[in-house]
Amino acid sequence: MAFSSDNSFSRPTCAQIDLAALRHNLRRCRELVSGTGIRLLAVVKANAYGHGAVPIAQELARFGVDCFGISLVEEGVELRQAGIQGDIVVLGGAWSDDDEIVANALTPLVFSRDQLVRLDAAAARAGSVVRVHLKLDTGMSRIGITLAELPDFLTALSAARRVHVEGLASHLANSECLEHPQNAEQLALFRQARAVLKAAGHDPRWCHIANSGALLQLGEARDGADFNLVRPGIMLYGEAPSLELSEVSGLRAVLSWRTSITHLKTIEEGQPVSYGGRWTAPRRSRIATLPVGYADGYNRRFGNVAEVLIRGQRAPVVGTVCMDMCMVDVTRIDGVSLRDEAVLLGCQGEQEITARELAERIGTISYEILTSVGARVPRVVVDSDESQTPRSRDE
Repeated sequence: MAFSSDNSFSRPTCAQIDLAALRHNLRRCRELVSGTGIRLLAVVKANAYGHGAVPIAQELARFGVDCFGISLVEEGVELRQAGIQGDIVVLGGAWSDDDEIVANALTPLVFSRDQLVRLDAAAARAGSVVRVHLKLDTGMSRIGITLAELPDFLTALSAARRVHVEGLASHLANSECLEHPQNAEQLALFRQARAVLKAAGHDPRWCHIANSGALLQLGEARDGADFNLVRPGIMLYGEAPSLELSEVSGLRAVLSWRTSITHLKTIEEGQPVSYGGRWTAPRRSRIATLPVGYADGYNRRFGNVAEVLIRGQRAPVVGTVCMDMCMVDVTRIDGVSLRDEAVLLGCQGEQEITARELAERIGTISYEILTSVGARVPRVVVDSDESQTPRSRDE
């Protein structure tokens, strides 16, 4: 994925990444744990939720973040090759890349005997020790060791002489809902498991369960005692995990998605637009074509549902979104011309289209909207606190 210093692309479509907004959200995370001694693990998996893992991690590191969370080993290798020196925790676990984990000083989550055996052997081949975080399943039923399985796992761990348990982790299933009873159940199971570990002679340095939702509202999951590390993900990029939390989060969107009009035409009443004729002009209409489609991550379901911003006004997306193009009705907007900017996601004038809005239009979540912005959409890094001139970064 290319990061460019200008807008001289073969088509006028890019995603702008605002580092000033990223720093603002980082400050908000730090405010929530101020005075607790809690460490931040910045989650930059999935290409930093579609924002570009390398420039995001580099900027966070520049402002003191020294621990990063990714999902895949190759994501961690990419960060190392880009010069990231802090801890990199492989939140998705480790499957068969054990030598790369050791060679790049990555810290995987572990939750099976097989992982222990393979990591121990890889560390022996390298003449080193591999640091790991033990993953507990306290209620997600996804990956992790249950409390009942923990004693047998600890027996296997005792034979893995080159594996050092540096952290203990789990994941909340309902952190965005403060009153959900499963939150208390998961916290209690975590504390029980930690007690079992201590009794077996293991005292992990880092204990963590708080994602963005818990960081924003669940103080018990970031108390600085039982839990001394938090994992902000979506909130770093300016989105809260739920509508209720967005009202108190104080976050700024980092990504805006922009293109411009490449074709304009007038069609008559009754004329269908795009595949299947799913929209028909209700009157003589002015239709603008935008050079972006579902191959770029602009969801096909946005047809007849979403809006874009043109000249500071909302224009509905009409007809089926195509692979490389979509059409919008600009009949009610005065003065529209070729090359006018169209904002798919972000602000223009006093209007804003958020990832949450787009998600609600098609029945999904903002995470999916952001991570779906495709690799062929250039990311242009800007810093609105310093200059509107894009900064050059290469991933």
